[in-house]
Amino acid sequence: MSGTLNKVMLIGHLGDAVKMHYFDDKNCVGRFPLATNETYTNKQTNEKVTNTEWHNIIVRNKAAEICEKYLNKGDKVYIEGRLKTRKWQDDKGNDRYSTEIQCVDFTFLTTKNDSLSSENQTPQDAAAKPTKNNEEPNDLSL
Repeated sequence: MSGTLNKVMLIGHLGDAVKMHYFDDKNCVGRFPLATNETYTNKQTNEKVTNTEWHNIIVRNKAAEICEKYLNKGDKVYIEGRLKTRKWQDDKGNDRYSTEIQCVDFTFLTTKNDSLSSENQTPQDAAAKPTKNNEEPNDLSL
């Protein structure tokens, strides 16, 4: 096979609200952290172990606006995209690198009822998850 492939598929939970950045030419970028979990049983201690991996998700323009409108912290979402590594300099002039997933497709997996029931579990979650419109799409392709 002579071609290459850069494809990422994730199902996880939002770690925070979508943060929007708008540009002068009316384009925008949305960023949010996505948590995926791996759970296994330690054979020596018979203890259940969960490892969480955090992913930086980037979504652009209309898709970013849709994500900002409908996604909240804790919501479950399917993300499809590609890996992109950015090089930047910190305040001290040191080169730094960030690996991000540039989203090309997504599907909301948390239904409105799931969002509402999780809002009622703890006061902290309720404050972080406002009620959504009655017309919440479940599958939005870009």
